[in-house]
Amino acid sequence: MSGTITTNIIGWLLSVGLGLILLTGCGERSWNNPYSAGDDGKNILYDEFSERPKHLDPIRAYSSNEYVFLAQIYEPVVQYHYLKRPYQLTPLAGTTVPQAYYLDKNGQPLADDADFTQIAYSVYDIEIQPGIRYQPHPAFAKDAQDQYRYHKLTSTQLENIYSLSDFSHTGTRELVAADYVYQIKRLAHPRLHSPIYGVMTDYILGLQEFSATLKNAYQQLQKERQQDNVYLDLHAYDLPGVEVLDRYRYRITIKGKYPQFVYWLAMPFFAPMPAEAELFYSQPGLIDRNITLNWYPVGTGAYMLTENNPNLRMVLQRNPNFHGEKYPADGDKGDRQAGLLQDAGKPLPFIEKVVYNLEKETIPYWNKFLQGYYDTAGISSDSFDQAIRFTGEGEATLTDEMRNKGIELSTAVTTSISYIGFNMQDKLVGGASERARKLRQAIAIAVDIEEYISIFANGRGIAAQSPIPPGIFGYVEGEAGINSYVYEWKDGKPVRKSIDAAKRLMAEAGYPNGRDEKTGKPLLLYFDTAMPGPDAKSYLNWLRKQFQKLNIQLVIRNTDYNRFQEKMLKGTSQIYRWGWNADYPDPENFMFLLYGPNRKVGLNGENASNYDNPDFNRLFEKMKAMENGVERLALIDSMLEVVRRDAPWLFGYHPKGFSLYHTWYHNVKPNLMANNTLKYKRIDPQLREQKRHEWNRPVVKPILIIVAVLVLMILPGIITYIRKEHHSARRGTVR
Repeated sequence: MSGTITTNIIGWLLSVGLGLILLTGCGERSWNNPYSAGDDGKNILYDEFSERPKHLDPIRAYSSNEYVFLAQIYEPVVQYHYLKRPYQLTPLAGTTVPQAYYLDKNGQPLADDADFTQIAYSVYDIEIQPGIRYQPHPAFAKDAQDQYRYHKLTSTQLENIYSLSDFSHTGTRELVAADYVYQIKRLAHPRLHSPIYGVMTDYILGLQEFSATLKNAYQQLQKERQQDNVYLDLHAYDLPGVEVLDRYRYRITIKGKYPQFVYWLAMPFFAPMPAEAELFYSQPGLIDRNITLNWYPVGTGAYMLTENNPNLRMVLQRNPNFHGEKYPADGDKGDRQAGLLQDAGKPLPFIEKVVYNLEKETIPYWNKFLQGYYDTAGISSDSFDQAIRFTGEGEATLTDEMRNKGIELSTAVTTSISYIGFNMQDKLVGGASERARKLRQAIAIAVDIEEYISIFANGRGIAAQSPIPPGIFGYVEGEAGINSYVYEWKDGKPVRKSIDAAKRLMAEAGYPNGRDEKTGKPLLLYFDTAMPGPDAKSYLNWLRKQFQKLNIQLVIRNTDYNRFQEKMLKGTSQIYRWGWNADYPDPENFMFLLYGPNRKVGLNGENASNYDNPDFNRLFEKMKAMENGVERLALIDSMLEVVRRDAPWLFGYHPKGFSLYHTWYHNVKPNLMANNTLKYKRIDPQLREQKRHEWNRPVVKPILIIVAVLVLMILPGIITYIRKEHHSARRGTVR
């Protein structure tokens, strides 16, 4: 009996070791694969998200983590060409890119080149393509009598409904012009609070009055039905600036001339919304189950959201009703050589399914990317040195470790700016006096933005010479584009002026050696911020040292974000840090950050510095109404000279985006304006499976050593036990 037990134990240990060897040698999937075995080799893209989208209703969403999903699902009439630069609009659901025609105050037509002061209205007649259909959705499901199945749900019907997929029937219908009109009307819905409503009231004819009409109608319905959430049929109310012309055409009329309006038409705010969806989702029983438009979008795009579990994962799948858009047949010079036109003319999308997994920590996410379980990845500060090295010329390249795995690097200067601003209403640092202007110019020289980029951004950015980033009309490269109040041109590049030059400006401003020449007191300035976390301390210490170069004492007033916002709105801040991401690729979208009537104080605009120079304002009003060309560029140059001299900002820097992707991930070209780029991407699942297997082979040797050690440790005890048992047995036999 004891011998059998011993044999079994040793045999089991040896079997474990042998099994490990066999598993290592055979073609079994990797042990650390986090995905279902049934998905191996399938055309599935794997990505991550760290924070759940707050809004998936396109009229309310305005964040990049929301657009990751929305832009794949909803289709405005236009989109940005995936490959061409500078950025160009191209038709999406529309037949053409809309062109405005102009009317005077009496409604009479004007010439295309009419002076903008004569133009009372710009009119866009928009035509959409016939035959586009919505994704399968229960909101469209009908019974044999052609009645909607799920628009009047009973408590019995709702008993087993917990998510959208629990509905047994779906339907679809054709996209029509009325769906676009319905969505624009939703901008004014009193319950939705669209973030662009205020901006659009300045342009869309009658939108503000329409909002008042809807508010009254909604309140009346709430009283009648005695409930908060009620369905308001927007078809029943007319909006003068938006009207349906026929099944496939609609018209938008805006006030004055605003050429940038066509860029707004590429955003999800102006995507179509079927009234059936809003009616379906307005039912209290669905709202109670969190089955809402904010949770489950419905569109005509290449993908549809089939799983929304923000604590685990979100899944996009190919829309079976997608209307057959094709990959671009042309692009920029060099795109063909880079392999970006290999799929020219092929039907989109290429990827069948996209799985977004929740990853709250950067290190596990990074490790999974290196193991091949994510197809693309950003680069956090923790992994930057492992991924990137800089050449002697300062060019970012991949490390040998990344190159050996076939990983590739994609970089692009973002269409955004991060800057430090002065409150121009402040008595000390603000205003148009020569004293305040030279003080601001001196500080702009002293704060070494290049050093900031190197220390805090891992070199990912370029120092800004103006509000306008690269890639936007008005940005000028080379010596002609530098801020001559802060930089000099030396050896073919901009070089920050010396600290001695800044000190001379300080003396001219009446602050020699950082002291007020009238009072003799040291200059004390205040920096308002709402920066959380340990990284903030390092940055703020660095910023103090920059001001100390001029013997300026900088006091940090760090507070919570709500308090900081309140200070900005009231104009009680002195110096602050802010940023802006482009909504559309036009200089107006950056220059308006310094336009006086757009100031933060009193008007709640985006001009956080409350800068209000009459010369700049006059030039801006003329520039914003112009098409790109030589005359517009000359106006922009004049505006930049004004703002560089006045220095309401330390122009800060334009961040540079770095991303990595595996060799099986194709058609990668940064597009900083388009969000609907998923449909252009392609993967090679077989190559990915091969690489995953190579990179994730089980390391069994340590386990075998442990098994051997265990056998050696246990074996003497077993032998002793057997001898005792054998000896006892012999004694028993003698008796």
